[in-house]
Parts: sequence; structure tokens; C-alpha cells
Amino acid sequence: MTLSIRKLDKSFGGLHVTRSVSFELGRGERLALIGPNGAGKTTLVNLISGTLKPTGGDVYLDERRLTHLPQARRVRCGLARTFQITTLPPRMPVLNQIEMAIHARLGMEHRWWRPFSACREVRDEAWAVLERLGLEKAAGLAPSNLAYGEQRLVEIALALALRPEVLMLDEPMAGVPRGESRTVLRALEELPGSLSILMIEHDMDLVFSYAQRIIVLAEGRIMAEGTPEEIRRHPEVRTAYLGAKA
Repeated sequence: MTLSIRKLDKSFGGLHVTRSVSFELGRGERLALIGPNGAGKTTLVNLISGTLKPTGGDVYLDERRLTHLPQARRVRCGLARTFQITTLPPRMPVLNQIEMAIHARLGMEHRWWRPFSACREVRDEAWAVLERLGLEKAAGLAPSNLAYGEQRLVEIALALALRPEVLMLDEPMAGVPRGESRTVLRALEELPGSLSILMIEHDMDLVFSYAQRIIVLAEGRIMAEGTPEEIRRHPEVRTAYLGAKA
């Protein structure tokens, strides 16, 4: 599926946060969205996911217009996301959380009174998701007992359990200690090749090693767009944002 963003605008009173942003994310593409703090990156993802309503513009998945749909309906259409701040239930075992996400996708939430283990297919699928991300040892643990990098992976696992076509990652490295960052990167590299990924990230090592294309946002507008090498050489981006990191 192709995610198409068409002239998205968002204003809060007199504050214009997103200004006519347009781009496309192709099937299986890895696209990074970068920019200084306050550039409007998270606001843009909130508009795409349905957390916020736009002042103007549209969101399409293939040729289906999603702009009017609430967040839950967009998830069912194939659009999922993670958040910048971890919001996992701290005491529920990880495996049960993944099973709950699968039950929700299948429309089986009303069977909450049955043990999740009673549905073997759901448990098998949950294990497959954990194995893909290297989280087998965390299955019986609560997030409060996991390293922060593993908690970030659990959030990605929950999103994968929804079987999205497009996955938006809002700073997957946020708060992850340097020693755990390689674990997160390896897990990202194991995501299905057919899954389209839009990632907000401040870790330039991750951005330039993982993304196939980069969009630079500044003051709510797209400043530059291109391959990692094109962005690295872009004079305005080097001056305004990358600086010594380039």
C-alpha cells in the first residue's frame, strides 16, 4: 500500500504547526522524518494516525481517504503507530499484551472472560511476533521488569500484532541507553520487507544507517527530501540542523 499525505495543515489558534505537507510512502519503504525540536514532526504523525484532526489537507492509504476516520478505524485499514513515551501496562506479562492486541484485531475483545491461552492460534501468532523481535525471554515478564530498550521493542511488537501495512515509529530510540541501541536496530532490521515504515528519530546514526529516504521538517514545512547521502550534502540542512553530525 502507498501512504499519501496531501497538503496537510494544522493550526492551533494563531499558531501554524504544519504547513501544506505532502509526500508519499511506498510499499516496503523506510522513510525517516527528522528536524529540530518544534519542527512539527510528532504533530504530523498525530495527523496521519488520526490522533489530531487537520485544519486542511488529506491522508490516503492507496486511494482510500482516511482523513475523516477516527484512529481505531485507521488501524483497521492498516495504519499503526508507536509513541515517543512508553505507555505499556507495567504489570501485565508481555505475551498476554500481544495476545490482547491480536484479539482486538480479530474483533474478539468481547471474549475477555476466556483465558487467552484457550485460543491456540492466537498464542502461536503472539509467539511468532515475539520471536521476530527477539523477545522470547520477555514473554512471561511484565514491562516493569524489562530494560528500556526491550520495552520499546514490546511497543513495536504490539503494533505488529495488528498486522499493519504502514507502521509509524515515533522516536524508537527515545530513552534507550547507548548500550541497548544496537538491539533495537537489529529488531528494526528484522521487520517484514513488505511493511512500510515512517520513523521520527533524533538518533542520526540510526537514521542514516536505516532509512532509504529522509524528509527534513522545519517550522512545519518540508525543508528537504532525498536519499541519506543527498540529505548529508544538502547545504541548508547542514547549516540549520545537522551541523557537525553531517
